[in-house]
Amino acid sequence: MPKFKTHSGSKKRFSLTKSGKVKRAHAFKSHILTKKTTKRTRNLRKNGYADATNEATVRLMIPYK
Repeated sequence: MPKFKTHSGSKKRFSLTKSGKVKRAHAFKSHILTKKTTKRTRNLRKNGYADATNEATVRLMIPYK
């Protein structure tokens, strides 16, 4: 049986937790941070979880993580 190819962009952006949830980081945290409030940038540091509707798609893209 052939191996699956891991999606390069997804392996950098997503990881799986022990319970099987898909962990992700928030967007809008890379530049122009002086314009955003400190409260907003502080909240963007926290991790989030991928939505249940997208979880199956992300798992196909990162089969070996």
